[in-house]
Amino acid sequence: MDRTTSGAGGSVAKRLTDLGVASVALVLAAPVLLAAAAAVAVSMGRPVWYSQVRTGRGMRPFRVYKLRTMSDRRDAHGRLLPDSERLTRVGRFLRRSSLDELPSLINVLRGDLSLVGPRPLLPRYDAWYTERERLRFTVRPGITGLAQVSGRNTLSWDDRLELDARYVDAWTYGLDLRIVARTVGRLVSGGGAVPDPTRLMADLDQERSGRG
Repeated sequence: MDRTTSGAGGSVAKRLTDLGVASVALVLAAPVLLAAAAAVAVSMGRPVWYSQVRTGRGMRPFRVYKLRTMSDRRDAHGRLLPDSERLTRVGRFLRRSSLDELPSLINVLRGDLSLVGPRPLLPRYDAWYTERERLRFTVRPGITGLAQVSGRNTLSWDDRLELDARYVDAWTYGLDLRIVARTVGRLVSGGGAVPDPTRLMADLDQERSGRG
């Protein structure tokens, strides 16, 4: 079966749901987004959001949009300090509450992202996936996914990527609905949220290059 025309990769219902929900969510969340952007501007200055290249469906690169959570603090030589030292108090709150993800709804409207799917990761990781893990690239990546509601950044890379592959294998419209419901529950409780995941795990390329 061709995953690009069936299942999670090609469901018309899934795409229509993405468009409808993202459109409504952006309108309803506009006051919260403006307030969060104002908090970023006051605490860190401009710009209030940033974009970063990630690998999407078909291994095509795209820019994902988020609210800025880190300052531009540098050392005496002009080099950026480590992420853990640049993450601000406002930034920690935005990450813990996932409010920094609100601009990603624009990516959903553009077709870069789905509401649910494997989280998009950095292009420098592309060479380090197993054949099974590359199933993640047969579908649109998502704002939330099976791995995020099963442990988020507290999971190992092996477990996270296996859950992404399992999502592609087992996709149904009902599975997406269950993931969304669990995501809402985790946002309310804060479960599994780690503002600075670098404290828990190495980057994927660093971890897997060290296994050789």
